[in-house]
Amino acid sequence: MFIEHTTSSLFRKGCIEVICGSMFSGKTEELIRRLKRAQIAGLQVVIFKPAIDNRYHKENVTSHNANQVVAIPVKDSQELLQKVGKVDVIGIDEAQFFDKQLTKACLKLARKGIRVVVAGLDMDYMGKPFGPIPSLMARAEYVSKLHAICMRCGDLALYSHRKTSNKD
Repeated sequence: MFIEHTTSSLFRKGCIEVICGSMFSGKTEELIRRLKRAQIAGLQVVIFKPAIDNRYHKENVTSHNANQVVAIPVKDSQELLQKVGKVDVIGIDEAQFFDKQLTKACLKLARKGIRVVVAGLDMDYMGKPFGPIPSLMARAEYVSKLHAICMRCGDLALYSHRKTSNKD
């Protein structure tokens, strides 16, 4: 990874961490856990989410276990870059809904010495690569693949199950 000299801190090394898996695998829960630990360590943390994701709350990132943290909703990776500010750690939830430029944005932030923690679906319900997550996985220093449990057979659920006939 590229190490950049900055006036605020000498030789800070940034990185990209990807937390991926199917729905109900605990991705957001793990993202929140990592970000809270960074805050306990005294680091400056900011969390982003796609503006289109308002299922649980307009501004909070919320896990299925009802854990939540305040987040900044953004429409795309360019707006995310504009709103970053001076931070040590960035969290990005539901990253599969971001544009393809998210990988470049995350690399840019990591090169500035920022730890970037990204959570999202890596595959759609058909098992096909989804959004920018596969590209981020290829470029990340750390990848955590989580699995849900299949409600039918009890085995690991590798990708999400679509319950409707709507294919959008």
